[in-house]
Amino acid sequence: MTNGAAAAIVSDQPGSFAWGVWNKRHPILIKQIRDAYPYPAEIQRALEALLQETISGDIERLPPDAHDHALWQDWDRGWYGGSWLSAPFLWAESYFYRRLLEAVGYFRPGPWHGVDPFGPAKQAELTTPVVASELAALDDVAAMPLAAQRRALLAAALWGNRADLGFRITASPEGPATDLVADDSARIWSLLDAARGSGAAGSPEPTGLPAPAASPTPTGLPAPTGPTGPTVHIITDNAGRELLADLILVDHLLTTGTATRVVLHVKPQPYYVSDATGSDVAAVLRRIIAAPGTAATTGNRLWKALTDGTITLRTHAFWCAPLSFRHLPPDLAADLSPATLTILKGDLNYRRLIGDRAWPPTTPFAELTAYFPSPVAALRTLKSDVAVGLTPETVAKLDATGSPWRTSGEHALIQMRP
Repeated sequence: MTNGAAAAIVSDQPGSFAWGVWNKRHPILIKQIRDAYPYPAEIQRALEALLQETISGDIERLPPDAHDHALWQDWDRGWYGGSWLSAPFLWAESYFYRRLLEAVGYFRPGPWHGVDPFGPAKQAELTTPVVASELAALDDVAAMPLAAQRRALLAAALWGNRADLGFRITASPEGPATDLVADDSARIWSLLDAARGSGAAGSPEPTGLPAPAASPTPTGLPAPTGPTGPTVHIITDNAGRELLADLILVDHLLTTGTATRVVLHVKPQPYYVSDATGSDVAAVLRRIIAAPGTAATTGNRLWKALTDGTITLRTHAFWCAPLSFRHLPPDLAADLSPATLTILKGDLNYRRLIGDRAWPPTTPFAELTAYFPSPVAALRTLKSDVAVGLTPETVAKLDATGSPWRTSGEHALIQMRP
């Protein structure tokens, strides 16, 4: 099936989810950014001008002296000069965040160079009682058998995606995780267990978390040279609580030997409100280390794994591109192709993986992801219109509720194509 088999999602239908992002979410977001720092008048005006342009103006190009002007010229698909609401939602929304950085002077010489406009919100999330309770819960997870640990930590990484700060700008108050509409988690573990040469059922049950000091059980971290077991790539989504859960899952993969090496892909710059950058990884690790008990030991082990190369942190300009992953540049495709498994986190990565189009929700996930250069799994909370790989029975049940199940954040999926 080709990209042309379904229409690209656009934002020009009043009342649609995409229309609401421009007309409801972004005005609130711009106000939050203006309140986050004592920005001078010229930045305040630039932010207001961007907001008005996106609602009622035409798409303007980056200034010719912007460092990535040529890159965005290459990523153009003929949308400059047209309405923001008529351009494909994925393309326009991605470009909005690049233009937002331009408005606040993120790349320009001066006092606001390199200052993350979303930084205060990201940092505030790490100081919440919710984060403290999640870190304390690791003491209980450490006592679980392996199968229960896997369920708990994969679920935390999945539902942590609900902590997306951009989504929470206009979402209703966060409620309990309610519904997993597709679940390939068993296939994920089966693939990884097969890759390391033995199934978990016949293996000891390591905790995946710190063993007592007197225990002869090894940490699970391989020597920094020549790991030959499974390599897992994770394309991250949000900083804060979601990234915290992702890192705890990474520690579990390594300490149980389910993976011998993990590559974390982060954004090269602030993006989509709370998307994770390298500095966000460091901030979350410091928060884990600062917690008592099991969390601190886990955080220190993760820190060591980053320094010895067991965990590799990478970034690429394409992670902020307005294009689907069908357009992966050759160097990035070559990086991902040897992976035992690539895990994509979150809603935006899902939209880019399958194409931000009006696919029928029963369209096979494997069919739309056959192009991807490695086995791939998506962990995603539903927060936009795109959804595929669902059974007719599941779709009928969801449609019968009369609720906006595609965008409410109350449903999630785990899908995999081996």
